[in-house]
Amino acid sequence: MRIVSLIPSATEILFAIGAGGDVVGVTFECDHPPAARERRIVSTSAMPEGLTPKEIDDFVGTAVSSGMDLYHLDAGALADLDADLVVTQDLCAVCAIDVTTVDDALRHLGCRAEVATVDPHTLDEVLASITEIAARTGRVAQAEDLVATLRARLAAVVERVAGRERPRVLVLEWTDPPFAPGHWIPEMVELAGGVPSLGEAGTKSSRITWEDAVASAPDLVICAPCGYDLVGSTALAEDVRHRFPGVPVVPVDADGLFARPGPRLVDGVEVLAAILHPATSSTPT
Repeated sequence: MRIVSLIPSATEILFAIGAGGDVVGVTFECDHPPAARERRIVSTSAMPEGLTPKEIDDFVGTAVSSGMDLYHLDAGALADLDADLVVTQDLCAVCAIDVTTVDDALRHLGCRAEVATVDPHTLDEVLASITEIAARTGRVAQAEDLVATLRARLAAVVERVAGRERPRVLVLEWTDPPFAPGHWIPEMVELAGGVPSLGEAGTKSSRITWEDAVASAPDLVICAPCGYDLVGSTALAEDVRHRFPGVPVVPVDADGLFARPGPRLVDGVEVLAAILHPATSSTPT
């Protein structure tokens, strides 16, 4: 099978279930595992590099309102790869190529590839998407083993933090303007032994004011701006620290462990638990 992955999380899932050797095309953002970088890149971003969070928010807002594509699909590369399966998403127009763009491109090129679309909003749905992708690739047994391992790790975290005081945690999914978390992140906080001060599981992340953020009375702020690694999050944490006097502001690898709906969300839960309850875990923060 020849597979093109148009979202980093699907790329991670494919490699995790043993289908990495079948992946022939990826996006410019697919950087985990390192072997993904060896595949042909079939999509790039329309966004200029080096923008600040505010400039990114402005660019995205203008692009979405004007109907401009945020990503460029290399139709020539897609045709050359002659894929049997293209994996994409219908979760967030900011995160990857719109599924309708993919369908239109394949139709225009006369490609015979099937399109698998994933759209998880919760942790259970993320784990279900692993099995769903596996069913398309003949890797069901590997996926079942992986999901069982991931669930066991989550259960171990819940057991370690049981009975401990649960701090109020504000996760910032963006910093300028601030965004409260949605989708699976409030669940991650709860599993790690915290209480989300803002945000509702299974819903979209939402724009808030700094007044909202402070009024939510967090005991701890997690700086997890979507798309930023630990180095980038650390820099942005410094920019918002003054807004929460006396409250710890902790940066995390948002891109790798929180934003992508794949296996490493479980790593994110373990990291959160180590931050919230360091005495219960040896996981490095």
